[in-house]
Amino acid sequence: MKKNDFTETAEDRIIQAEYTDTMKKSFIDYAMSVIVARALPDVRDGLKPVQRRVLYDMHELGMHYDKEYRKSARIVGDTMGKYHPHGDSSIYDALVVMTQAFKKGKPLVDGHGNFGNIEGDGAAAMRYTEARLQKITELGLLSDLDKDVVDFGPNFDETLKEPMVLPARFPNLLVNGSEGIAVGMATSIAPHNLSEVINATKAYIRNNDITTEELMEYVIGPDFPTGGIVVNESELLEIYETGVGKVRVRGRVEIEKAKGGKVNVVVTEIPYPMIGDNIRKFLSDVAALAESKKTTDLVDISNQSSKDGIRIVFELRKDADAENFVNMLYKKTHLEDTFGVNMLAICDGRPETMGLKRIIAENVKFQYEINTRKYTKLLEKELDKKEIQEGLIRAVNVIDLIIEILRGSKDRNMARLCMTDGVTTGINFKSKESKIMAAQLNFTEKQANAILDMRLYKLIGLEIEALLNENEETLANIARYEDILNNKDSMADVIVDDLENIRINFSTPRRTEIIQAEEVVYEEKKAEVVDLVFLMDRFGYAKTVDVSTYERNKEVCETENKYFFTVKSDGKVVLFTDKGLMHTIKVKDLPLCKLRDKGRPIDNLCNFSSVNEVVLCAANPDNLKFKRLVFVTATSMLKFVDGSEFDVSKKMIAATKLNEDDYVVSVAVIEEEKNIVLQTADGVFLRFGLEEIPEKKKTAVGVRGMKLSKGDLVESVYYTKNAGDNIIEYKGKPFDLHAKVKPLHRDTKGVKIRS
Repeated sequence: MKKNDFTETAEDRIIQAEYTDTMKKSFIDYAMSVIVARALPDVRDGLKPVQRRVLYDMHELGMHYDKEYRKSARIVGDTMGKYHPHGDSSIYDALVVMTQAFKKGKPLVDGHGNFGNIEGDGAAAMRYTEARLQKITELGLLSDLDKDVVDFGPNFDETLKEPMVLPARFPNLLVNGSEGIAVGMATSIAPHNLSEVINATKAYIRNNDITTEELMEYVIGPDFPTGGIVVNESELLEIYETGVGKVRVRGRVEIEKAKGGKVNVVVTEIPYPMIGDNIRKFLSDVAALAESKKTTDLVDISNQSSKDGIRIVFELRKDADAENFVNMLYKKTHLEDTFGVNMLAICDGRPETMGLKRIIAENVKFQYEINTRKYTKLLEKELDKKEIQEGLIRAVNVIDLIIEILRGSKDRNMARLCMTDGVTTGINFKSKESKIMAAQLNFTEKQANAILDMRLYKLIGLEIEALLNENEETLANIARYEDILNNKDSMADVIVDDLENIRINFSTPRRTEIIQAEEVVYEEKKAEVVDLVFLMDRFGYAKTVDVSTYERNKEVCETENKYFFTVKSDGKVVLFTDKGLMHTIKVKDLPLCKLRDKGRPIDNLCNFSSVNEVVLCAANPDNLKFKRLVFVTATSMLKFVDGSEFDVSKKMIAATKLNEDDYVVSVAVIEEEKNIVLQTADGVFLRFGLEEIPEKKKTAVGVRGMKLSKGDLVESVYYTKNAGDNIIEYKGKPFDLHAKVKPLHRDTKGVKIRS
């Protein structure tokens, strides 16, 4: 091949494509892969691919419910190596969830060891835990796999076959529910009671025109493993018709009498969405309500939950209103929560949102398919048996002729041809009559082989009788299988019998109560408004203390804290920062502390990074609206702003406009002060009257207060009266502002003071 020819061939192989089109196609392919092959369950067996592969692998490994437990690591490794090459953590997580009775209506795997708990503690490592299949899994999901009832496809490397779906004998999607997040969509299906779902399925089989409302006479609502109370019964019909909605569920609460006339509120069942870390969050939320004085009835909280069930005890004071406290738990915490329903599953290879009837209908349709394939396979086997049995019975009737053929034949093939096609050439017969009879034989190929393989003991009278009885049984089975395959009612009876067998063996009482309840009414007691003292030290730790505590320790409070002033318990505190922002904090969000308590970092309550940003901390913004505030920046930009501009409800606003690279040095509330003194980093002072500063809007930059030398910036700001004590400390020495800094005018250079 010439070089030019090679170049032309290579160029011919270059495919030009639009980048956006390629990206779009690639993303759609990826999204559908996640949707169909990873995240969403199949409506037929209610399983995601990883769950299906784990169960099938356990079935292949012989981990039956009546056998010994095997290490989880063995299951995970075998599943990953054969069917699911996506990492061991996803496989083990799927295995763990299928063992957890607090997540699944009917756990599909029997776990032995630490598989986590309802409070969110994770399972032990897979090398420590063991597992085997549950009985319901073997009977309800894995039976008849050897009868070609479902399609098998190649595994990821095409070395093995795996089932595309398991032959589920009941609507597992409803019984165990499912949760999964795909690309652009998610599924969330609540668990249901097995007995109710099977009864509804039987009702649909008997009447395909049954309505969702009629089906709900059997499936009255979700049956969460954690129990609880569903309180929006009136909305369930629409949810089950559309497959979308919200189920409101409450925890179950009991009120118990305790010692000393006290009352305990005991949570015995939690809402299904609370399982896991949300239990800890629930307890911390209740504690926060007590700390913030939303309730004063709570004395103690204790979580006495165990493997026997949930028991969270709230000890109340003697004269507490227990009913109102319970209503507070429902209203202010997740003891009443919503379970978002989105009944999305893979149906005919694509994701669809389905209602209750559609899910049951798809499962019943699948039942007809797998039973048709099952009984077709069984019928084929029985027809084969019938053929062989009839041949053996005929052979027994002419056994002497058969023996004569066998003795006169040179090999097996010669004898077989004689029995199937009447070919007598080469066979030595004792008489002409035998040869004529042999030429009339017409056994089938299978019959001839069965006769040739027959043992002599089969000629015993009892064996012949057994053969005749077996043939009668085979004929009965053929008639039954043909009736099932040709008669829809007979097929329906078989499916109903299978469902009823599962219901009888595995049904459990309903755990979740379904009611229609009114919205909870909680009467929040208004907290008494009292005076407190706000304290914030130079490190930014803020707190409030009682006025009496402050009065007794006034000198310590004022010495150790940068800011201190009186506030109302229902009031606010405002902070101005060097970035020109104003932050507002509710006093109730500040901890009420003892004097020596550290308090809480102020930057945890506001959106700034350091306490050094704070240039003014003041009481309620309501108090500012009748004041005037002076803003001074590092580049000596000044202005008055009316306090009413800061009377806002937002937590953070821009308090002033700043030039580039400028920052606020001082914000001060002016009351009786007459003069302002600006001090720069180079030691230049300027004093002039406050009346020279104009009033501007908070959105304005202001006017220049002092002419600065190059590189110099305003460092400190002081306010003085015409007379009085105006002594400050400057370079470690007392400095009298009124005496040493002569009054000048705004926008002048000022006087440099040397130490």
